[in-house]
Amino acid sequence: MVRKKPGNDIYVALVVAVIQVVLSQGAAWGQRGFRAPLDPLAYVLLLVGPVAIVARRKFPVLSTVVTLLATYAYVVVGYPYGPVFLAPIYMLGSLVLSGRRLVAWILSGVTLAVFLIYASLGGNQNLWIFHALAITAFILLFMVIAELVRIRSERRAEHQRVVEEESRRQASEERLTMAQELHDVLAHNISLIHVQASTALHLMDDQPEQARTALTTIKSASKEVLGEMRSVLNVLREGAPRSPTAGLDRLDELVARSGLDVTLKRVGSRPLPPQLERAAYRIVQEALTNVARHAPGSRVTVRLEYGTGTLGILVTDTGATKPAVLTEAGSGNGIPGMRERASALGGTLTAGPVDNGFQVEATLPLPEETS
Repeated sequence: MVRKKPGNDIYVALVVAVIQVVLSQGAAWGQRGFRAPLDPLAYVLLLVGPVAIVARRKFPVLSTVVTLLATYAYVVVGYPYGPVFLAPIYMLGSLVLSGRRLVAWILSGVTLAVFLIYASLGGNQNLWIFHALAITAFILLFMVIAELVRIRSERRAEHQRVVEEESRRQASEERLTMAQELHDVLAHNISLIHVQASTALHLMDDQPEQARTALTTIKSASKEVLGEMRSVLNVLREGAPRSPTAGLDRLDELVARSGLDVTLKRVGSRPLPPQLERAAYRIVQEALTNVARHAPGSRVTVRLEYGTGTLGILVTDTGATKPAVLTEAGSGNGIPGMRERASALGGTLTAGPVDNGFQVEATLPLPEETS
């Protein structure tokens, strides 16, 4: 339920007071002859309800009871019917909307009993039946309307809560995605820089040309990591496009700056969803990173096969042909990270030794093509 600010109660009380006092004067003129004229006591009773409205937030039940008692007294004394019922209507409705439904229904029942007893004392049986039906119908109709308003308010609040939770969930997923993207970008490029720097140091004296090639690769990789980090972090800026930072269209660039002897094969082709493109790219990237770390000098084959319902990814290396002075132990998260990416899309990934080298094989489900 949307609660009104405390200061609004004063304005509501003033409006109710003006309506009850001013319109009751008109009601008194229209009911002259069979209802008592307004006097100072009548005006005091008319103002009790508006004053109670100001206190309803702190004393909801007590202020409602006081309002109803003043209304009972006003009616029983014989003052004119009309706007005097506005304050009790407002107070009972507030109880329902604030969750005190049982109290509201009990007080409504008491009010119905009081008015029925008062109507029965009039002596005219036919008129009493009419009053009884009218009073019962009015109170029941009002309480049902109050309940419907409460239900609608609660549904609106629940919908708002669900929307906010979904927003928080999406924000959390985006943060996890960015963290994973940053991990993959940094892991690949820093590993590549480390490997090539080690190569350059190892070959600087004996093979300066190869050392120069390694340094060129370092320059390219450092530029690439800065660009990719900027792309990932741009999603934190308000209004920045939330597009993938990498896709399969950039595999040729990845292969070119990997510093490895890579053969890239594609079997078939079709448009892919952005999240699948990104996952496939990162799996190939991480596989190449592992080759650079653990199997320097090996030949690598990267094969992408677009099937009718799956995308097959196969990265195979022939095993290290250079001394392992170029690498250090990694974080150990490479293969689990690739497997998590595949599983998140409903796919599978296996990795293990094959012949003298190592092989990573992933299968990612593809959505049905639309004509």
